[in-house]
Amino acid sequence: MLLVAIFSRHDDALAWARDRVLTHWGQVVLESQKFSFKETTYYEDDMGAELIKQFLIVEGQFDPQGLAERKLESNRWEEQCGELGIYPDKRPLNIDPGYITPIKLVLASTKDRSHRIYLASGIYAEETLFFHDRRWQARPWTYADYQRDDFQEFFTKARGVLKLETHKTHGRDQQS
Repeated sequence: MLLVAIFSRHDDALAWARDRVLTHWGQVVLESQKFSFKETTYYEDDMGAELIKQFLIVEGQFDPQGLAERKLESNRWEEQCGELGIYPDKRPLNIDPGYITPIKLVLASTKDRSHRIYLASGIYAEETLFFHDRRWQARPWTYADYQRDDFQEFFTKARGVLKLETHKTHGRDQQS
């Protein structure tokens, strides 16, 4: 399923991003609480301090082949949000699409690193977490926030939704 991480210090920018996801990518079937995002100061110069991060899971099966296109579109949305002229920050919003399967969580990025795989149009994919021994496991490159227990609790819920959706789909296939 498509996973979308959004973060900002502005609640209305988060709502704006959620609206774009709903309008262009589909229904949100699972939405996380709003988490305090304080594991890094990397974004402070462009986005300010006291950032809030939220995850959205979009209904339906997601074809990973579309990940680069989703990242390019989300980058355009970030630019559009900044161009609204209502936020004091250089970059008021960050949107990171990825996908979750029963065995892994993958994120898209514009930054090349040794462990990332090139997809298309300057976009790379990274397996950020993998599910093993009944829990999410980090890689050496996994961002600190994705290693948080509260984030991983949400990813486990998303994994459950995905398994339920997969079961429903297979049930329908068997009845046809």
